[in-house]
Parts: sequence; C-alpha cells; structure tokens
Amino acid sequence: MKRHEEIKQAIITAAMERLSRYGYGKTTMAELAGDCKMSAGNLYRYFMSKLDIAEEIARQSFIRTAERLREVVRRPNITAVERLRSFLMEQMEITFHELEKDQHWIEMAEIVARERPHVANEGLARVRSLIAEILAMGNANGEFDIEDVNFTAEMIQSATFKFRYPQLFSGLTLDKLEREAAGVIDLLINGLCRREARAAKPADAA
Repeated sequence: MKRHEEIKQAIITAAMERLSRYGYGKTTMAELAGDCKMSAGNLYRYFMSKLDIAEEIARQSFIRTAERLREVVRRPNITAVERLRSFLMEQMEITFHELEKDQHWIEMAEIVARERPHVANEGLARVRSLIAEILAMGNANGEFDIEDVNFTAEMIQSATFKFRYPQLFSGLTLDKLEREAAGVIDLLINGLCRREARAAKPADAA
C-alpha cells in the first residue's frame, strides 16, 4: 500500500510540472505516462483519467492552504478580531500568489470546479471549520456575540468568496483586492462584535 501511494504521489508531482508548463488542455495521459517512465496502461491503474489527476492536485492544494491558515488560528497573543482579519486576508493572498505564479492553474481550477465541485466543497468545509474556531474564541473572550458560530462562519465565507478565488472572479491587482477585502472584513467584524464594544469605539477614539 505504501508503494502504491508513493507511485501516485510521483505521478502527481510529474503532472504538476507538465500542467504548469503546457496547461491542462494540452496535456495527455500518454505524455504523463512518458514523464513517469511507465506505460499508459500502468498509469490508468492509478488514475482513471486526467481529470482524476487534476482533482487530486486540487485536493492537495486545498489541504496545504488549510494547514497554512491553521497557523493563523493558532497564533498566540492576538485578539479574535485580529485573528479573523489576518485569516481572511492571508487566505486571499495565498490563493492569489499561487494562481498568479502560473496562469495554467486558473484553467485547471475552473475545470475542476465545474466538473468536480465536491473537491472545492471539501476545501471550503476545512476552511469554514477554522473560521468557526476563531469565532468561538471571540465568543469565549467576550469580543463576539454570536449565537451560531457554524452558520456565521458559512456566511462569512459566502461574503468573502470573491477574495477566496480572486483571479476566477475579477482581474483586479492584489493591492485593489486588498482594499476591497479590508473594507468587507471591517463591515463583517463590526457586525460580529458585541454591542457594548461597538458603542465604546467612538468614546475610545475621542
């Protein structure tokens, strides 16, 4: 079983290199088999189609992103407000830089999102659970006043979806996306904070 998984990962690594160079549409299973020094028939033992390979590449990308975002959730000595803001901004920047680095990934992301939507939904669920964890922290320390952290995490994800996959929804540069995202996040956080905290802000500012 271990050997089987090692070969699958080697195929994924080779596929990522070829897809990055030539794109999804111009890549064939025969070419991938050649890159892996195996027959096409042997390749099909591990992946039934090119789309299956793209699905696994996307899944691994979502897992890596969630792992990086989990580091934000675990950061010590910051408030829940700061944690949520950092989390949402870093989520956008991670994806932006990954897609900006290689335009071929946008093509593949669009295909996987259309043909295998469950993969994106799995990735969204991982991230949503981390947002819910931040909200629960805010409830516990009195920063937030949220009745249902899971539902609220889902709504935050919906409200910031444009910034989760920026190049798929707009052609804006990162600085313009950051400006928009910061404004949306400020509105969301203002709605999440306890009423006493919101009421105290003008007096504190004075």
